[in-house]
Amino acid sequence: EVTLVESGGGLVPPGGSLRLSCVVSGLVFDDYAIGWFRQVPGKEREDISYVSIPDGTYYRDSVKGRFTISSDSAKNTVYLQMNNLKREDTAVYYCAAVESDGDFVENEIDYWGQGTQVVVSS
Repeated sequence: EVTLVESGGGLVPPGGSLRLSCVVSGLVFDDYAIGWFRQVPGKEREDISYVSIPDGTYYRDSVKGRFTISSDSAKNTVYLQMNNLKREDTAVYYCAAVESDGDFVENEIDYWGQGTQVVVSS
């Protein structure tokens, strides 16, 4: 069974930081692109960032320079360090995995985590 388990969400004031973690089990870590989507109620889920061996790292323009993705294959864990958070970053953040020959888009994702809530508010 494949599982993706997120942690690290919470409430943070504007300008603050959070680090999300995604622990992956049941798949060959290096064979997948693994990363993050987020979703606000009433809006479509959007890709934020992912990491893969063929592609390296990808970031949505709105988070470039503020978010950093990293992975630790020994721990089967992907991290998303989020700095200088803004109110518009408030969303449920989902960890996701797609085989490396696929595209990191919502309809091609093979596995999803359960989501972790991030609220940026004073």
